[in-house]
Parts: sequence; structure tokens; C-alpha cells
Amino acid sequence: MDKSKRLFLKSKRSFRRRLPPIQSGDRIDYRNMSLISRFISEQGKILSRRVNRLTLKQQRLITIAIKQARILSSLPFLNNEKQFERSESTARTTALRTRNK
Repeated sequence: MDKSKRLFLKSKRSFRRRLPPIQSGDRIDYRNMSLISRFISEQGKILSRRVNRLTLKQQRLITIAIKQARILSSLPFLNNEKQFERSESTARTTALRTRNK
């Protein structure tokens, strides 16, 4: 067989198709917090389409729903748990420094 013909042969690897993260019955809505929370990182950022494995239309709808939920304050803009720990520790150290002087 020529090399040129070998290039066009399909590989016979089998792959397992992953289930889509959004089922056909799920409604993408700002009130559906269980669905929306799956597409937000620990820091509160919206995950990318490659990570979510969503279609372009689904990603747009998820983004709009997350932004609406944030505006209506049912979802925080940031996850500040780590920031609070840092700010408390820095506040304590600055307070100690001023007391020692």
C-alpha cells in the first residue's frame, strides 16, 4: 500500500461518548441554582465552554442566567471566603505593629 493511501485510513480506536452536562429536560434559568452552580468555579468565575462541554447556545444561556442571578443577589459575584481569612490576618498584624510603636 502506498503511503498516500495509508494517510486516509481511519483509526479504529473506540471512544466513549460523554453525557452532556445539560439534559434536554433541564431549563436554563436564573432560578435553577442547582444547575447554575455546576458551571461556576470555586472563586466564583464562569467556567469556559471547553471545561463545561456545552454548545455555544447553551453557554450563552448559562452566562446570562448566572449574570441575572448575580444581579438579583441570589448568587454572589465573588466567593470571598479566602479573602476574608487573608484580610483578618493582615488586619491583626497591622494592629500589632501600631500598638508596638
